[in-house]
Amino acid sequence: MKPYIIVAEDEDALSTLLQYNLEKEGYEVGIAADGDEALVMIEERLPDLLVCDWMMPKVSGIEVTRRLRAQSETRNLPIVMLTARSEETDRIRGLDTGADDYVVKPFSMVELVARIRAVLRRIRPGLSEDRVTFGEIVIDRLSHRVQRSGRDVHLGPTEYKLLDYLMQHPKRVFSREQLLDAVWGNDVYVEARTVDVHIGRLRKAINNDNEFDPIRTVRSAGYSLDMQG
Repeated sequence: MKPYIIVAEDEDALSTLLQYNLEKEGYEVGIAADGDEALVMIEERLPDLLVCDWMMPKVSGIEVTRRLRAQSETRNLPIVMLTARSEETDRIRGLDTGADDYVVKPFSMVELVARIRAVLRRIRPGLSEDRVTFGEIVIDRLSHRVQRSGRDVHLGPTEYKLLDYLMQHPKRVFSREQLLDAVWGNDVYVEARTVDVHIGRLRKAINNDNEFDPIRTVRSAGYSLDMQG
């Protein structure tokens, strides 16, 4: 499944260029024209990384970062800040606010893509690895095989995508709507209760009779993958 990146940039030409180059690198990209739109998009579907311009109308990139860091759901969201400010004090301010990296305009697309890869490797290693582990569960993305405690787990394609996505964001609670967007996509109409059906199938496949169920149901909120119950 492609990592999902939101680009918050008010310059149309630059945001189009960013979208083209990031999609060419294998990322799924959403575009926000200002800080307000970025916050709404993040609330609707949590991205794997945010590329955010410092100077934007309505809500600045610094304020977007500050608000995201103040919420438990987005506290650990990787953020790469874009800015024309090159003074050391400005860079320090951006990083102190919570940005994970800071790229000064003008920049090369090769540099930006490399910075994004580096941030994802450091903060979300599961997005850049062919083998992902969470507790006793292992996903081998090259062979599309799943194992738990050394035994093979047989999953349908949707259950596989669900598990992969949850393992990329351990302990984070996702609503049914967020899981629908992440696994089924924005362009497919599926009822929210369909998520419950596939979560049930996933549970049945990965759990033996005496094994702990790592999929936690959070009442009125959604689902989370958590080995601590």
